[in-house]
Parts: sequence; structure tokens; C-alpha cells
Amino acid sequence: MTILVISLGFAVACPASRVSDADVREPEFAGKFYPDSASKLKLAIEKFLQDALPVKVEKPVAMVVPHAGYIYSGQICADGFKQAAIQKYDVVVILGTNHTTPHYQKIALYPGSGFRTPLGVAPIDRDVVSALLKADPDDAVLDKSPHGSEHSVEVLVPFIQVVFPNAKIVPLVVGSPDLEICTRFGQALAKVLQNKRALIVASSDLSHYPAADDAYIVDRETLASMTRMDPARFQTTVRAQRVKSIPNVQTGACGEAPILAAMAAAGSLGATRAEVISYANSGDVSIGERSRVVGYGAVVFTAATEEKTVNRAGQSLAVVPAAASTSLNAADKKALLAFARETLSRFFLTDTVPLARGFNTALQQTRGVFVTLKQKGELRGCIGRMIGDEPLVNLTGAMTIQSAFNDSRFPPLTASELNATEIEISVLTPMKEVAGAADIVVGRDGVLLSKGGYSAVFLPQVATEQGWNREEMLDHLCRKAGLEAGSWKEGARLLTFQAVVFSESEFK
Repeated sequence: MTILVISLGFAVACPASRVSDADVREPEFAGKFYPDSASKLKLAIEKFLQDALPVKVEKPVAMVVPHAGYIYSGQICADGFKQAAIQKYDVVVILGTNHTTPHYQKIALYPGSGFRTPLGVAPIDRDVVSALLKADPDDAVLDKSPHGSEHSVEVLVPFIQVVFPNAKIVPLVVGSPDLEICTRFGQALAKVLQNKRALIVASSDLSHYPAADDAYIVDRETLASMTRMDPARFQTTVRAQRVKSIPNVQTGACGEAPILAAMAAAGSLGATRAEVISYANSGDVSIGERSRVVGYGAVVFTAATEEKTVNRAGQSLAVVPAAASTSLNAADKKALLAFARETLSRFFLTDTVPLARGFNTALQQTRGVFVTLKQKGELRGCIGRMIGDEPLVNLTGAMTIQSAFNDSRFPPLTASELNATEIEISVLTPMKEVAGAADIVVGRDGVLLSKGGYSAVFLPQVATEQGWNREEMLDHLCRKAGLEAGSWKEGARLLTFQAVVFSESEFK
């Protein structure tokens, strides 16, 4: 996909910074992992929080959230932060993953005064930093070097600035998943935070880089092992993922070390259980590829003994597609159109896209789909997929992005055009091969023609809109495929399908 390059996301005002610029870490990943515009960044986080799953736990002590580009993982990150949003915290400790400094064995505390993002400077709690150096002198050190090109801490800071605008941060990188070091530091961290209003946030993505369906399997095991709150067992699970027969699994959790430290700290602070809040992988997002994904999960460690009763819609780890015969009613059609428009709107406003979840069975079925964009009745973009290989709503989001930005016949759609653009969706039936042209009914059938390595397709409505009869439609289809008109008469393979076609104008 060529639309942009992004690395694998409570309306409150961020307070004006009173922190000196001396030793402030400047943002390295604004404009790459998250928007570099303050307004876009704040709105992106607010939108993710609005869409976040309901609060499921009380008394959060620690959490695990992902650190990929917001367009991929921002919603899952927001699901985690939403669980703690009603609490008041004076300090948030960010346990970062070590991506940049091989063989580093220490806990690297940032020695400066703050972390800058487009939202301002998040001040560092120097008192907590000093206390950690004293509590664990064998492991904790002041060291900027692991922080310089490390994204796992930085990408979480804007969430903290929006959700907890008055909290200070303690940014650190856990150098190694050494169980003894992580346990020792976690216990020291708990001792320092005892009697403070503090939240611990472990920064970690899950599996790298299986196919989407395999990621569901791997990540389910990893998340389940977190809920047992047994660091040694969790570590065994993560390391076992590397030697299993599932293709392309490089790791089950890149933030193994932060999670180990968070578990140890949470247990010492009285956490009694852990709850998986949500899960998705990059293949579930409209711009994601399902053949190679990264997994993302939100897990909260809580001191509460009773689980809140909430609506759990959208929290399953994998979608089970419905049968292709499920029909779409008016509400389904409106929901699909609304999701397509929100996908474009969110992309223009925040450089992110919504995560497709919480939709009913009819919109989870696997069906081919085309998304057509029109302006004043004229085509502005149309791309689709004949075979549905993922849930209909997910594929609709993906084809909406493709139609807007990757139809080679048109320049990419711009934000100024969006209000004047109408969205039309064509949900397809499975294709069937026909014996010849006589079996094609104009206006009812879409047609896929293939011959000699060339192929092209028309949706059912194309011939009617153009005023073509059957022969004219097939001649145009041949030309679209790069063949001579009339090539359909001999040696061509013809497949037909039908479509449920609906557009925004029908519901205005």
C-alpha cells in the first residue's frame, strides 16, 4: 500500500509546561509513529478513547499496552488507558522495551527533566527517579543512551498527557529480560511507589510477524499467560513461541522485560489478578496486510477482588466469519457506509483510522466488496476485492482507503473533497463460472473475464449506468483487460456474480 509510511491508537487541556528545556528529550518519532501536529495528535487520542471499550476493572495498579504506530495499535492502547482514566495519578512509570542497545543489562532511567511531544513537555518525577537509584543500585542507572532512538517510551507519553494531564512521568528502559533483574527491580519499584498515587505502564507489542490467523493463536497463549501473574511461566510461554512450527514468529512479546518487571511490581503492590481488556493485530486495521502482522494487547493488573459486569462486545481475540448467505438489512448498510466515511474522515483529521469491531454477525461475514467514490455522479475512485478473505467490515475499510488513494486513474482524494464525495458499496456474492455469454443477464450480473493471462471485471451496475447491451459490455470488458473487442467470443473464461449495491444518498 502506498498511501503513507507509518511504522508498525478525554477531552482535557494539557497544562502549560513549567519544565526547563535543559535535558528535555526531544521527540524522535512524531510524524512517524504518531501525528506531529498537536491538534491532530490530541484529536487522535480523544477519538481512540471515545471508541475504547467500557471500564472492566477497578483499582488498576499496572497495565500492558502496545507501542506501535497509532494507526495500527492506538485503539488497543486507548482501551488500556481507559481502564485507569477515572483514577487520579501523580506519577506514571513507563517501562520501555529495549529495541536499540543489544546486550544491555541495566534499567536505564532518563536523567533529564522531561519528554517533549507535540502536546508539550511531560515533566519527569525526579524524586521517584532518585528513590529508584537508591532502592536498586545494582540495576538502576541514569543513562540517556538507550532512550535516544527508542520509541517504546515516547509513543505512550502523549496518552499520559491527555488522560493524566497533571501526572509526572518516570521513563525508563528495561534492558534485558533477565528474570532475576526484572523481579528485583519490580520489587524495588513497588517499594518506592508504595503509598503513592502511581500507575505502572509496561510497553510491549505481541507476536512478530506471523499471518493474522496464526497471530490469534500465538497471542491468545501469550495473553493468557500474563493473566496468571507468574513471571517465570510467562517467560517460558514467550520463549516457547519462537521454536513452535508456526511460520514467521520471531517473538511472542517484544516487551518481555517490561512485562516481567511490571508483574513483579504489581504483585508486590497488591494486585491480585490480571484482565485482558482487548486485542487486535495490524491485519485488523484498514491499511494492514494480513499475511505479516504484529499483535497488540491491553492487559490490566488490578487490586480489585471483584470483576465489574460490563458489555464485552468486541473483546474476542479472533473473528469467526459468518456464512456468506447472511443478508444485509438497512441498519447493516448504514453501519457499513458510516464506517467507510469515518475511516476517511479519521484519516484526514488524525492520520489514523478506526478499528473495525463491535459489528454484528452480518457485517462479520466473508464477502467480496467494492467501494466506489463519486462526485456529482462521476466516478472518483473504485477498488475492491472479488474474494472475501476477511470480515466484510474490515475489508470495506481497506477498500475505502484503496479507492481514495490508490486508484491509478485518479489523483489521491484530498480532505477538501471529502464532503462532496458520495460513498457507494457493492457487497458481492460468490462467483460462478458460466458456459457462455448467453448466460449473462445485464443489470443483474457482474462479470469477470479472463483469457490468456489477461483479466478484468465489471460490477453489475456498470453496464446499466453506461447504457450497454450484453455484447457492448463484454467488448468494453475485453478492452479493459487489454484484449481486442470480441475476444470474449472464443476461449475466454466468464464468471458471474451479483452484488448488493447501496450508497449514502439512499439514506439521506
